[in-house]
Amino acid sequence: MGLVTEINDDTAPTVLIVDNNPMSSLRLSNLFKTRNFNVEICEDGDQAVDDYIRLDPELVVLSLDIPSLDGHLAALEMREHGGESRIVFVAPTRMADLARNATFSAGAVTWLQKPISGESLESSWSKILGPIPEAPGLEDLDELYPDRIQIEEDTGPLAMPLPLPALGGLPPLADLLELPVVVPVESDAAKPKKSKKRLFVLVLLLAVSGAAGYAYQQGMLPV
Repeated sequence: MGLVTEINDDTAPTVLIVDNNPMSSLRLSNLFKTRNFNVEICEDGDQAVDDYIRLDPELVVLSLDIPSLDGHLAALEMREHGGESRIVFVAPTRMADLARNATFSAGAVTWLQKPISGESLESSWSKILGPIPEAPGLEDLDELYPDRIQIEEDTGPLAMPLPLPALGGLPPLADLLELPVVVPVESDAAKPKKSKKRLFVLVLLLAVSGAAGYAYQQGMLPV
């Protein structure tokens, strides 16, 4: 491996490396800096699509097993946006079949097996610089990923307000305002019953009062 230096040449090609494994990103970054690429790195697929649109890189090195958007979907989103970037997938051996299918679907130029070495990159360099294939997976993007979020363009406020739904069964507002106000009256049945103790005291007072009145009438009590 040659000496790795930072590239500050604005005319140098840019490679966008998308990998959430820091060691893999560092290895890829060093390999492409020796080839005089400006290197940009991000760690998830959603951010990768935004960086792709912002940077318009000449090359994208994209890991399949990344968070937010997997590498296949991120590549399809990039290809849907357009541009002439070459896409290279990188994947471990266990994902070889998925990498081959994603390479065909997204129109990637090739895929490389992790860990990437200078020799493996050199042996695939002619494919990386070769023509960009078509991306047949774009036709089935919505079927492949039906839950992907699509941001619709903001067209501003609605020109006309939406009609309110009809309230079936209700009279017009004017009729409602003329209806008499009904105040609920508490019925005797709803009133709380007196306790037995209060009823006993009341009966006792009535009996004493009656007895006193009777005694007064009979002259048994002094005037």
